[in-house]
Amino acid sequence: MGFFSRKLGIDLGTANTLVFVPGKGVVLNEPSVVAVSEQDNKILAIGFEAKDMIGKTPDSIITYCPMKDGVIADYRVTEAMLRYFISKAMGKFSFLKPDVMVSVPAGVTSTERRAVVEAAIRAGAKNAYVVLAAIGAGIPIYESKGYMVVDIGGGTTDVAVISLGGIVASTSVKYAGNKIDAAIADYIKKTFNLAIGDRTAEEVKIKIGAAVPLEEELRVTIKGRDYIQGLPRSAQIGTNEIVKAIDAELKQVIKAIKDVLQETPPELASDIIDHGIIMTGGSSQLRNFTDLVYRKTGVKATLADDALFCVVKGTGIALEHLDVYKKTVLSKK
Repeated sequence: MGFFSRKLGIDLGTANTLVFVPGKGVVLNEPSVVAVSEQDNKILAIGFEAKDMIGKTPDSIITYCPMKDGVIADYRVTEAMLRYFISKAMGKFSFLKPDVMVSVPAGVTSTERRAVVEAAIRAGAKNAYVVLAAIGAGIPIYESKGYMVVDIGGGTTDVAVISLGGIVASTSVKYAGNKIDAAIADYIKKTFNLAIGDRTAEEVKIKIGAAVPLEEELRVTIKGRDYIQGLPRSAQIGTNEIVKAIDAELKQVIKAIKDVLQETPPELASDIIDHGIIMTGGSSQLRNFTDLVYRKTGVKATLADDALFCVVKGTGIALEHLDVYKKTVLSKK
């Protein structure tokens, strides 16, 4: 890698954006959140600073995620967010234009792919490529063996079977971390008459959430606003209630896995039985998720090392070996 040929791999996620620099590793991991002033349409904060504002802003300031379900929902704000992350990752070399590899969900259209490439170029990239999120689990994807990767992020769950550097069967569903958080908030509203925010729902999921019931339940105190009296109140909730609350969302993820398994050629299906299903992405870290996948599909599932960083590391690998990953790299500007 020449001194001036800077390269960046970006996992532009619905919930978090991660930036990988070959030779250095993951240099940035911040929420994909932007705070905008409504009066003059000015961006006030990006990343951690903006996430801290969620649910606490006056009417004149809006905090939101410009990425929805793994694709760009607000082009201008995504471009500004990318520019901020690229210059932060480049540090004192921010005057140089880097080559950027951005990961996208398997189900995106060619128009959505183009939008990602254009946003990266306008945000300061010299060249921009997009690559499917599934290649990042550290799998030797160019072997003639079948591997199944399930990437569960904030907005989408990507399921893909990979062999010889290409994707043989894949699907992408809009059931992932955010939908799980919303289901928890909805359950607490219906069961306890208590209004909680998205951040609280996410904290509950991380602290006590699980995919299958636990014998020794974990418990947590939730604080929110009483729907009837309108006053602040707290309540206790246990893991097994959360399991019940998120059951419908997890069923959709399992259905996506089964759908791809059904499309997989028999020779590759036997490889998948040998290697198991590899799970990556932040939401795959939900307690006992691998157990649930095994129970429902009969195929052993394992959580990848550094599940949250798999995709962004994959973008870095793809940048370093562009010739090998030509089939998986989808477009260049």
